[in-house]
Amino acid sequence: MGMSAFYGPPRPEPDMINLIHQAINAGVTFLDTSDFYGPKTNEILLGKALKDGMREKVEVATKFGIKCDGVWEVNGHPAYVRAACEASLQRLDIDYIDLYYQHRIDTRVPIEITMGELKNLVEEGKIKYVGLSEASASTIRRAHAVHPITAIQLECSLVGVSSGDRKVLCLTPDWSKYLMNILMREKNHELNLGFRTDGGEGIRIPSDSRAYGGKHVSRSEIKELILAINRQDNRTRKKGCTTSQLSLAWVHHQGDDVVPIPGTTKIQNFEQNIGALSVKLTPEDMAELESIASASSVKGDRYNAGFPTYLNSETPQLSSWKA
Repeated sequence: MGMSAFYGPPRPEPDMINLIHQAINAGVTFLDTSDFYGPKTNEILLGKALKDGMREKVEVATKFGIKCDGVWEVNGHPAYVRAACEASLQRLDIDYIDLYYQHRIDTRVPIEITMGELKNLVEEGKIKYVGLSEASASTIRRAHAVHPITAIQLECSLVGVSSGDRKVLCLTPDWSKYLMNILMREKNHELNLGFRTDGGEGIRIPSDSRAYGGKHVSRSEIKELILAINRQDNRTRKKGCTTSQLSLAWVHHQGDDVVPIPGTTKIQNFEQNIGALSVKLTPEDMAELESIASASSVKGDRYNAGFPTYLNSETPQLSSWKA
């Protein structure tokens, strides 16, 4: 995602293709993108990187559902689902998509209607598996009744697990029935909000930080986030790893069916991310980290009031649908 959008200007294409190739050659077998990243340009970049036999070494996930052509909206209408899938196949220049997510849930369209078209795309061989991103627990159950849901994607942080996400995570004991996996977009709040670490000696906020620009996090909430992040840094020093590695290890230790999907634009950071696999956390470590991640300690919202339906969204009942 960061290669093409959201975190500064797009990075040089040759550098990003080289990074993707290095990741694949290092053993990475799963690549995650979206038609929203760029928009669209991240899929084109990935398609170029998958030439010369690279496609056969990986599984590709992409997403549909967030339209930003003039006015931003979430769209789960069947005609849009099909058009978005076919456009992604063209941009990626591949014959099929391994895992196709609904990026955000359309609160105007019953999930059964959206899933019906995704099921058609599976039967046509255009996609292999279906996933949902930021769906509520009840939406997941309703969707799965139409066609198996292979993966659920959530954004997660040691200081940012929402109560809605916890309800989804509570489905975990039923995973053998649902045959799902959780993929977590791990977020470090100090990076996501524009904080800076001072070599393990605590957190400071630069004067130009976007932490002060977002209406969804107040200054008092920032102070409480800093305290939580500093507690995380204390554990980092004890484990002899970086803050990012500790965060990734925490996600990795959630269970065999929970998979972190970190992103980066720098080779050294990719190598650091891979190094998180060697960080071993004891039950005592996990308990301490869970205390940081407890819902009661989370301050601020992930999105401002302009995006009220982007998280844990519900859809109308099927009986209300009029095509």
